[in-house]
Amino acid sequence: MHAAERRTEILARLRNTSAPLSATTLARQFSVSRQIVVGDIALLRAGGEEIDATPRGYLLRRPAAGERYTIACHHSPEDMGRELYLCVDNGCTVLDVIVEHPLYGQLVGQLQLASRYDVGQFLEQAGRAKASPLSLLTDGLHLHTLLCPDRESYLRVCRALREAGILLEGQGEN
Repeated sequence: MHAAERRTEILARLRNTSAPLSATTLARQFSVSRQIVVGDIALLRAGGEEIDATPRGYLLRRPAAGERYTIACHHSPEDMGRELYLCVDNGCTVLDVIVEHPLYGQLVGQLQLASRYDVGQFLEQAGRAKASPLSLLTDGLHLHTLLCPDRESYLRVCRALREAGILLEGQGEN
């Protein structure tokens, strides 16, 4: 299979799944190295495809149903799991984490966490990689973009995070 054909097939697979596809999985499927797949994804992006890299793999960006909200949070690295579980347990998807870096400006990490399973996998991967959360760069202060089915779900998340001492005050008030 030629490189252009492989990229066409990678794009087709991304279009036909709602689950993230890792570079390692795609590399096995096409009998190439992981780095070749990473390069293919970069070329697809350069060609205008909106492909997100999440902690669990690549996803083709699709219009999502629901309402988007941005929340500001502050907590220690040890509370990361509690924060994320509170968000998904109250019906919202955590799309990303955003921090303000003094040199690079806004840094965004794609998360796409919609369930307890997703959060568990993310935390497990962070532990295996011994990776630090982006919020360490800002002493725990960060934003999340949430996708919520409705305003009530957003308000539930805000109440839960406020009770946990994680939400910065003034948000999610009726």
